[in-house]
Amino acid sequence: MADAQWSPGRRAGDAAEFLPLLDLVEPVRQRRLTVFFRLLLLIPHLVVLFFLEIAAFFTVVFGWFAALVLGRLPEPVFRFLAGVLGYRTRVAASGMLLIDRYPPFALNPPPDYPVQIDVRPSRLNRLAVFFRLILVIPAAVVQSLATSGWCVLAILWWLITLILGRMPRPLFEATAATLRYEMRVSAYVSMLSPAYPKGFFGEDALSVPERQRRSATRPLVMTSAGKALLVLFLVLGLVSALTTSVTRSSSDDSDMWMRQQTGRVVHTSTGMIAR
Repeated sequence: MADAQWSPGRRAGDAAEFLPLLDLVEPVRQRRLTVFFRLLLLIPHLVVLFFLEIAAFFTVVFGWFAALVLGRLPEPVFRFLAGVLGYRTRVAASGMLLIDRYPPFALNPPPDYPVQIDVRPSRLNRLAVFFRLILVIPAAVVQSLATSGWCVLAILWWLITLILGRMPRPLFEATAATLRYEMRVSAYVSMLSPAYPKGFFGEDALSVPERQRRSATRPLVMTSAGKALLVLFLVLGLVSALTTSVTRSSSDDSDMWMRQQTGRVVHTSTGMIAR
């Protein structure tokens, strides 16, 4: 959840570069009925999110110009974009079957809601802001491939969760890692964070004391099986992208061939009439 206090700059105890954090409480069990109708239940949120995304787009454009001048986002812009980012993340977490509790219709969720984000206002490098859309391309490619790869087998993940009444731990880890990375990419693009998206494969278990653990994803310490699933997501996303590209290319070639044949028929018919 975006902090209520407006204080650009680092806080005491923060790392040199603060990455947006995702707090996600893993449910012990999920209700099979809500899992079965999950996408239908989220339709109202998708409608709300559609209009929020339109407003966020224009806010980001305004914020980009403001950040170039001020070296930071104005407070109202930061608060709104952080609220939209949190709303989007909560809806995505529900859609990806990471939680069972229904998302609230609010930019600021209740403190006990199992999905919270932490983004903190800080100074922005004007040069990095200017080239933000170019700089984010590598991270955006990774995020797109991982999300697409997860979606390729979304029905399988849905069936597993429906049958077991929960997500197996490795699948939960990989899905949470995909969502967290997507959140960090969005935060970087919308200038909510100067930190480049990283931590796709989670944190090193040896570097995280047990007493500092706050939730299932803070920190996100992944097993080998979870990391293997992340690699699978990337591979499936790449295969899906290549397949779509080849199919589109073949379709374009077929359309061009049909137009050529049609042109020849018309030309031949015209010639016969002329004779």
